[in-house]
Amino acid sequence: MKPLDIGAVRAFVLAAELQSFTRAADVLGTTQSAISIRLGKLETRLGRRLMERSPRHVRLSAEGLAFLDAARGLVEAHDRAAASFDIEERRLVVGVNHALIGSELPSLLRRISAHDPGLRVEMRVGATRDLMALHDQGELDAAWVLRPDDGRKRGKTVYAEPFSWVAAPGWLPAPGEPLPLATQGSTCRIRNAATGALDRAGIEWTEIFIGKGAATLGAAAAAGMAVAIMATRTAPSGTVDVGDALRLPPIPAQEVMLYSSLNDKRSREALRLMSLAFQQAR
Repeated sequence: MKPLDIGAVRAFVLAAELQSFTRAADVLGTTQSAISIRLGKLETRLGRRLMERSPRHVRLSAEGLAFLDAARGLVEAHDRAAASFDIEERRLVVGVNHALIGSELPSLLRRISAHDPGLRVEMRVGATRDLMALHDQGELDAAWVLRPDDGRKRGKTVYAEPFSWVAAPGWLPAPGEPLPLATQGSTCRIRNAATGALDRAGIEWTEIFIGKGAATLGAAAAAGMAVAIMATRTAPSGTVDVGDALRLPPIPAQEVMLYSSLNDKRSREALRLMSLAFQQAR
């Protein structure tokens, strides 16, 4: 068999992980049709159909699923080889909104380390307001935050993060009592959007737990204390989305923005991988 086109293999991995030709094309800076053509050629080279396509969805075939791990390994090995002479150590200080940090953080950091062993990533986790202040002061090279309320134009929209009502399986509120909530407090825009939706739906609520970060809110939900308002993908094991079961109104998705003035290729690639990891975890 002739050598595989590494670009086509990379396109396959991205399309599989993002379940979308369009999103894979955005990451690679190309078009949906170009992705489709490259994948078609890869399938022809392998003599296997790797993906089942429909107008709205892309999913792996059985043969595509069998090929995916090997394809990831091939791309990672290629990237390590290509970076073998980039031995200069580089420090990258990034900020991430605490609502976006879930169980995928270790795999995210491992992925960055494997891609660029000489890149030392330092991470600050906090509220959007605090991270934007650090970024404006030059203390952060990049920040992933929920869209600020001040109309800033410099950021790039990465994706829309869905939020859910999260509780322990089988949890029910006490009859006749207000819905107990676990939130990040009155300064949190997600909390305010969610409670506003409850008010419009005529559902009484009370705030019984206030904490910072997905891990803290998830713990309150898993303990059966309250319904937590949190990013769907950050909900811990032992909790479920109870929005439909309790007939709660949907929580508006929130735009995740990337703020960075870094332009060198090495930094851009690291930021691209981190943005991709957040999207994959949805």
